[in-house]
Amino acid sequence: MVVALVYLILAGAYLVVVPAAVLFYLNVRWYVASSVERGFMYFLVFFFFPGLLLLSPFVNLRPRRRQIEV
Repeated sequence: MVVALVYLILAGAYLVVVPAAVLFYLNVRWYVASSVERGFMYFLVFFFFPGLLLLSPFVNLRPRRRQIEV
């Protein structure tokens, strides 16, 4: 029973918790990241692809509106 609980916790972390954190990180840093950091972002997307695919219907990554100053 303990082994099943550990598998359930690890699966939940891999499919929901960590991809949600990755999406938040990508949303905050996407437009200001250096090339090395962008490579790390691509690695995270590749590694957590199943969870990101699971969360993708609930994500909106449109660019922020520009503030035009007069």
